[in-house]
Amino acid sequence: MVTFIISIAALVTGFFIYGRFADRFFGMDPQRHTPAFEKRDNVDFIPMPTWKVFMIQFLNIAGLGPIFGAILGAMYGPVAYIWIVLGCIFIGSMHDYFSGMLSVRHNGASLPELVGTYLGGNAKIFLRIFTLFLLVFVGVAFVSGPAKLLFTMSGISLPVWLGVIFLYYILATLLPIDKIIGSLYPFFGAALFFMAIGIFGAIIIHYITGSVSLMELTPSTLKNFHPAASVNHIFPTLFIVVSCGAVSGFHATQSPLMARCIKSEKKGRTVFFGAMIAEGIVALIWATAAMNYFSDVHGLNYTLTNPLAGNPAVVADPAWIVNEICRSWLGKAGALFAIIGVVACPITSGDTAFRSARLTIADMFNISQKKTLPRLLITLPIFALAFILTFLLKDEFARIWKFVGISNQVLATITCWTAAMYLALNGKKHWFLSIPAMFLTAVCITYFMTAPHSSGGLALPYIYGLITGMTGAVAAVFLFIYSSGKKKSAGRI
Repeated sequence: MVTFIISIAALVTGFFIYGRFADRFFGMDPQRHTPAFEKRDNVDFIPMPTWKVFMIQFLNIAGLGPIFGAILGAMYGPVAYIWIVLGCIFIGSMHDYFSGMLSVRHNGASLPELVGTYLGGNAKIFLRIFTLFLLVFVGVAFVSGPAKLLFTMSGISLPVWLGVIFLYYILATLLPIDKIIGSLYPFFGAALFFMAIGIFGAIIIHYITGSVSLMELTPSTLKNFHPAASVNHIFPTLFIVVSCGAVSGFHATQSPLMARCIKSEKKGRTVFFGAMIAEGIVALIWATAAMNYFSDVHGLNYTLTNPLAGNPAVVADPAWIVNEICRSWLGKAGALFAIIGVVACPITSGDTAFRSARLTIADMFNISQKKTLPRLLITLPIFALAFILTFLLKDEFARIWKFVGISNQVLATITCWTAAMYLALNGKKHWFLSIPAMFLTAVCITYFMTAPHSSGGLALPYIYGLITGMTGAVAAVFLFIYSSGKKKSAGRI
């Protein structure tokens, strides 16, 4: 319990202390007009109440990420606490804050345009392609999964549910952001909060009554508990598995959505930094629940790697874990929360992924989105591709998600380098973001070198991958310093 409570307290403290530091360090100016007013079109640029912007941002970046990722991260043991807490405060929250606030400063620009501004034209072209692929794959990943669950629960045919979800996605992508997204997200976000609060309360109650004994982070538990530890190293695999809840590049594609709706730069800390801290708390709660519900991490790992008792044809997955814990600890209300968690939450990540794809393309070609026809002309090809991919990859969710996981961290790495360049060009100490960028560079390179072929890696011996990752990270720092100096000399400040 000590580790759990200290971790929660650290995240809350991080918001108040490091969040205020981020505001001052960035140079937040409450007197500046935001894109919501300067470019108001009542479609994508529209001022909304801060509480609603926060809830939309929270659900945009959260979805199932801080639940499923935390459960899979819990397989490594209490060491996951370190990554969630330190990653969330010093990397994830700064990543989200700077991606959001830079978008505010650049008229609501999408991530590829921000990257192009600070890292150059080639980086912008790469990010445009890379981001669009990621957004479409995220959307596709969150079509078939919820549809299958709805089919199982209702008995209504799978094609019908696929059609319903696609129709919703199209409407959410086309309509003004304050219509469907602005109306539904606060309710779904509240449900996600209440589910987390319920599980938090259940952990406390079961600990007090003695029915649960929480694992603590001690020298003896500071090790890799993963049952396949030889190929699932803490560094780098844990840092890929637990992305949402610590740091995720997908967030940088979502922050510009709310950068177009925020009323004042003063609210940036609450919306961008605060939503990430909230996500980290959700991840901590679920990592703790998963790690201890089955007695300890060994029980969790056994459950996730062996057929279920009484049903040898089924092996538990994170969705099963969520359903089991919610029903057991929260009763009938828990069953409802579980449904929302595994159905509504992924859908609310899919719709904003497609919306971000539309805006990314619009920014690429400078196409105004005020009228319906231009939005429709961009949206229809996106969904035609998504529809085809959904049926081609209908049984490949695991493979899609592995691609999404490493893509998240590659995108986060590039975003951190972008923010670091902004700081360097403005005469500020870039190390607050270049060190996280260097760390993530090492994570990504090491993962590509050592991960199994099935996970997109080269399956090289771990020591070779580690050396390559560290070397690549150091080289990236020198390249950054050289590039920033060159840009300064050219007068790009």
